[in-house]
Amino acid sequence: MSTTRPLLVHGGTVVPMTAAGEARVADVLVRDGRIAAVGCGLPADGAARLDATDALVLPGFVQAHVHVVQSLARHRAEGRPLLAWLGERIWPYEAALQEHEIAAAARLGIAELLAGGTTAALDMGTTHGQDAIFLAAEELGIRLTSGKCHMDVGDGAPRRLLEDTDASLAAAEALGERWHGACGGRLRYAVAPRFVLSCSDELLHGAVALARRHGYLLHTHASENPDETRAVRARTGAGNVAALAHAGITGPDAVLAHCIHLDDEEFALLARDRTGVAHCPGANLKLASGIADLPRMLAGGVRVGLGADGPPCNNRLSVFHEMALAGTIHNLAHGAGAVDPWTVLEMATWRGAELLGLERVGRLEPGWKADLVVLGCSSWAMEPVADPAAMVVFGGGIEAVRHVVVDGRPVVADGALVSVDGAALRREARAAAAAIAARLGWS
Repeated sequence: MSTTRPLLVHGGTVVPMTAAGEARVADVLVRDGRIAAVGCGLPADGAARLDATDALVLPGFVQAHVHVVQSLARHRAEGRPLLAWLGERIWPYEAALQEHEIAAAARLGIAELLAGGTTAALDMGTTHGQDAIFLAAEELGIRLTSGKCHMDVGDGAPRRLLEDTDASLAAAEALGERWHGACGGRLRYAVAPRFVLSCSDELLHGAVALARRHGYLLHTHASENPDETRAVRARTGAGNVAALAHAGITGPDAVLAHCIHLDDEEFALLARDRTGVAHCPGANLKLASGIADLPRMLAGGVRVGLGADGPPCNNRLSVFHEMALAGTIHNLAHGAGAVDPWTVLEMATWRGAELLGLERVGRLEPGWKADLVVLGCSSWAMEPVADPAAMVVFGGGIEAVRHVVVDGRPVVADGALVSVDGAALRREARAAAAAIAARLGWS
C-alpha cells in the first residue's frame, strides 16, 4: 500500500478521544500523514482503503515506559523482586548482548507493540548498541522516543554496564544528534539515567544538563520497590522522587516510571512540577513491587500515562493488559469505579502523548497526526456493543487489533505486519535468545 496516496478508513465507529463518551459512525480520511477529515461521505478518489466495518477506530495507543531491548530475556527472569531481578538476570543479560542481538530484541519488541495497537512509545535501551534500536524503529514504522541507558555506579552491576561518566554523556549527545527528529520527527531522543542507585550525582546532573541543552525528554525509574526506596533514602537522605528533584529530574520534560512508594511531599512535588508518571501495573504486580496510588495522583493533578515496562517483568507489551489493570486494581483501595474507563483510555492515548511531548498525537481530529488503530468488535469479550471505553478497557485484547496506522502509513493490515516478514522476525529472535541463554548458562 503506497505511503503517498490518501488513506480512507471506512465503515467504523470513530472514538476520537476529544471528549469522554463521544463516538460516532464515520470515516477517517488521511492525507500527507495527517487527519484530513472525519465524517460520512468523504471524497476519497484514488485513496487506499482500510475496512473498519464492525470495528472501533481510535487514536493509536501510547506507552510511556517500555524496554524493547529486554525482549529476548522474556520468560527467563521469573520469581524475583526488583533488585534480585536486575542483579541476577537483567544486568547480566544486557551486559551479554551483542549488537545484532540488540537489533533482534528491538525488532521483536517493536513488532509486538505495533501488532498490539501501540503506535508511540517511550523506550529505554541499555548502555550500548542504541543505534540498533533506532534502526529497528525506522524499519518497522513506530513513533519511538528512546535513549541509551546511563549507569556509572551500582553494587553487583557487570563491568560492561558501568561507563565512564563523561563518555556516557558524550555518547548520548552523539546519538541525539544522529536520531532526534529522524524520519520526519517520528524518532526522538530521550536522556535515560537508569535510576538513582546506578547513577552518581555527577551523572544525574550531567544528564539533566544534556537534556535541557537540546530539548530532549528525561526518562528514569523512581520509587518502584521498597528495598530500592530505602536504599535511595539511606544514600541521599530523601525519598526517591525528592532525590531526583534535587538533581533536576522533574518537570514537564521528565517521565518517571512507577512512583509507587511516595511520601506526601513527593506526591505534591509531582503535581507542582508537572512531572510525568508512567503507571506500569502489570510489571509492578509481577515483581511484587506494589500498587501506585493512581487515583490520588489523578485527583491531585499529576500527569499520568501507561506503560508495560519490560517483557521479562510483565511478560507482555500489551497496552490492553495495562488498561484492564489500571481500571480494576485500584478498586481494592478506593472502591468500585475508582478509575473511570474513559480516564484509562485517555491515559493510553492523548494523556500519554502529552507526557512524551508529542504534538497533535492522541486524538482523531483534522490536522492531527494520523496515528490510529482499528479494533474489531467480533471477539467474544467485546460483545455486546456498548460503551466504547468499557469495551476496550475491560473487554479488549490484542486479538482485536485489525489495522494500525502511524504517520498516515499502515504498519499493520488485517492483523499482519506490513514492513517485515513476521515469521522471519520470530526465527531471528528465537535464534538470538537461544545463543544468549547458552552463553549465560540459562536452562
